[in-house]
Amino acid sequence: MTDDSLPELRASDADREHHAEVLRKAAGEGRLTMDELDERLTTVYASRTHNELQRLIADVVVPGDHAHPGTRTNRMPVRRGEEGANWLVAIMSGRERKGRWLVGRNLKVINIMGGSDLDLNDAELVDDVVTITVVALMGGADIRVPDGLNVELTDFAFMGGNSSNLGEERPDPGGPTLRLKVISIMGGTDVKRGRKLTRAERKARKHLEHGS
Repeated sequence: MTDDSLPELRASDADREHHAEVLRKAAGEGRLTMDELDERLTTVYASRTHNELQRLIADVVVPGDHAHPGTRTNRMPVRRGEEGANWLVAIMSGRERKGRWLVGRNLKVINIMGGSDLDLNDAELVDDVVTITVVALMGGADIRVPDGLNVELTDFAFMGGNSSNLGEERPDPGGPTLRLKVISIMGGTDVKRGRKLTRAERKARKHLEHGS
């Protein structure tokens, strides 16, 4: 007897990236531990079909939210009327902000002989336009902004250096905008788009690229 059933739909690289993003968001909301995230990301990049991918996010997706790639939006959430963080200071120490947090309208980040790691990929903004001013004196900062966020970057460095890898600075006309002002004196700040890959994710990607 002939089996006339259709084969399962194969997953594309874009499908795997989307489901990986859903899992990262779930971890940022506390729905997954970092160990669980690493394990699932490894499985995501090894998955070959849509059904395999859907099973990996079935228990962390809020109904109606990111359930399918077509429902995805790259815009950062905006919560108008909220206060948000307006000061982050690191003096001879380190400061880290990641996961879900609220970026104030005028956030000042001060690093004196210290450093700050700011991840905005799961953050929310208090307005359509916010300003982050980063001052590094014998210190530095690492800043990650999400794909799709408009970024207006100005920087100054004296006896130090700043670096940025933003690609298109205004990829979403009409969307939220981050005005990022970076000042470094005997220090430096790095600005990059996207999330920092976990060790498991880097390994899985490398494995996939080599046609395992």
